[in-house]
Amino acid sequence: MPKLKVNDIEVEVEEGLTVLQACEKAGAEIPRFCYHEKLSIAGNCRMCLVEMEKSPKPIASCAMPAAEGMNIKTNTRFVEKARKGVMEFLLANHPLDCPVCDQGGECDLQDQSMFYGVDKSRFKENKRAVPEKYMGPLIKTQMTRCIHCTRCVRFATEVAGVSELGAIGRGEDMQITTYLEQSMQSELSANVIDLCPVGALTSKPYVFEARPWELKKTETVDVMDAVGSNVRVDTYDWEVKRVLPIINEDINEEWISDKTRYACDGLLNQRLDTPFIKYNRKFEKASWSEVFKIIKSKFENSSKDRVCGFVGDLTNMETGYIFKEFFDRTLNNYNYESRSDNRFLDNSKRENYIFNSSINGIEDADLIFLIGANPRYEATILNARIRKAFVNNNTKVISLNDVGDLTYTYKNLDGQTQTIKNIFEGSDEISKEIISATKPMIIIGESLLKLNYAENLFYLIKNFLKKNNKFTDNWNPLNILSCDAATVGNFDLGILNKEKSLLDELKSNKFEIVYLIGQDNLEFNKKDEFVIYQGSHGDKGAEIADIILPGSAYTEQEGFFTNLEGKVQKAYKASYPPGEAKEDWQIINELAEVMNNRKLFNDKEELESSMFNYLKLQQEKQTSKNKEKTYSEFQNEKLNIHLKDYYFSNVIARSSKTMIECNNSKLNIKSTGTEG
Repeated sequence: MPKLKVNDIEVEVEEGLTVLQACEKAGAEIPRFCYHEKLSIAGNCRMCLVEMEKSPKPIASCAMPAAEGMNIKTNTRFVEKARKGVMEFLLANHPLDCPVCDQGGECDLQDQSMFYGVDKSRFKENKRAVPEKYMGPLIKTQMTRCIHCTRCVRFATEVAGVSELGAIGRGEDMQITTYLEQSMQSELSANVIDLCPVGALTSKPYVFEARPWELKKTETVDVMDAVGSNVRVDTYDWEVKRVLPIINEDINEEWISDKTRYACDGLLNQRLDTPFIKYNRKFEKASWSEVFKIIKSKFENSSKDRVCGFVGDLTNMETGYIFKEFFDRTLNNYNYESRSDNRFLDNSKRENYIFNSSINGIEDADLIFLIGANPRYEATILNARIRKAFVNNNTKVISLNDVGDLTYTYKNLDGQTQTIKNIFEGSDEISKEIISATKPMIIIGESLLKLNYAENLFYLIKNFLKKNNKFTDNWNPLNILSCDAATVGNFDLGILNKEKSLLDELKSNKFEIVYLIGQDNLEFNKKDEFVIYQGSHGDKGAEIADIILPGSAYTEQEGFFTNLEGKVQKAYKASYPPGEAKEDWQIINELAEVMNNRKLFNDKEELESSMFNYLKLQQEKQTSKNKEKTYSEFQNEKLNIHLKDYYFSNVIARSSKTMIECNNSKLNIKSTGTEG
């Protein structure tokens, strides 16, 4: 490991690190515009100039590898003069529109010009002007401000995997643009807004909404998919203005999907803010005491086995747990379920329904086999991690189905379950590849679990991996790709019915009372059922309801979510529910009090404590034995991948105007035949 001096401090750095990284290790802050830890080195802006002993000129620290015996100075008059010269050139063409620029207050150029800018310019020539570019409904451009750092171009090509953004022209005529003046066809496109060090690329939906110092910032987790990206929610009064990523190297690094970032305007639309009762096919406003009395009367006049409950896809774990306790203790009934389809699930071991190799572990895999999964739309951030492994490690990716552009090259098979059977019985070439791989990853999508023979295939895959010693102390190759934020948490809490299929009974109209909590994905023909819907938005569940109980969205209540790899993370309260709406756990607690004259839990702390005790007991109960099953009966099926509409996958996204614009933008590109 090379040793070098930075401002007379000796540091030892790993082989291959740059001078800039060595300086930061020594505690010296180096200004930069083009350098970014997650992108390739460009060396465009020259802002990171430092002085090196025996070098007549300042060196660009971002592009110079650290070497043994270097003597670096970062704060001399020579360095300061060089940086001031660079800043003068950068500001020569930059417009003086900071007061009306959305980047104001969090602009790298603004911050660094405070240190290295001068109060007058020696340039008398007219500033250049660059026409605006169209980059879709999410990214607002003002390319006259662009300083050609090329961060956006490198992100689009390297991380997002869409080579649609680049530079045309030379010198002063150089412009950054999408080559066909189309919107960027990536679900990660808006990350270029965070990367842009000036105000050239800003957020179109957020334009002129607020200044950074006016916003209250809350660190929380995202619920738009099961990845559990770490985000910061910025609110103005009770209104959510924007969502930004927080760095978490184990989960989302520092990227978030466009849906995570922009579906938040759906929190304002179609909100349920007061209880409703349906009279003569019309909803009328009611009080909480009124709706609770009606619900109590209905429960008392119904047989307990004619009551069922379904938990939805955005529900936090506390709500799921108190809902389960309400059925167990108050109604003495076990007819509850969190699945909205008849998918196979064996919850005897937790490894049967989580992403065991972990998101971070994708980079260690040497073979990835996708079975019935399309990670680009089911878990965008996870797909970006697969692309990273493919680009950096040349990891081989195989998919059972041809699922279109995943932003990396993969080998696709015929989509038949017979092929899965052949591979995991060891009679295929791919069987040998899996056996010879040190750390293979088998990623099973929800579409496979919905097949008639899902159980056979699941155990066939698992037993094959066991037999070939692919399960080790530090590697579990079996991974289930869940799509919804609440899925794994609901399975951990046991919110499912193993005795019978509640969905089949619901479709056969066997229930008198159906209690839906945030569940909008059920498809059944309602006859005489009395439907109670508790949720935040007037969506599919509210349409069929007889009573509506207004709940809270994920930004309006504290709650735990378990992501697809089994990590429990807490979502913090950033805003307040509108009108008379209440937190979900509170509604059930109050309903239990109306029915039994006592609450299930005295406060939220007691609820959380009870829930974590339950989870601990469940983990201790789980069996360690693996089922060795053999099946003689097998029938070949075509595995079709069933995807939710990406931009309308949940109630918040369906209520978002920005998501509608994104969807329309994609449809327009498909109709003109210019999709990348």
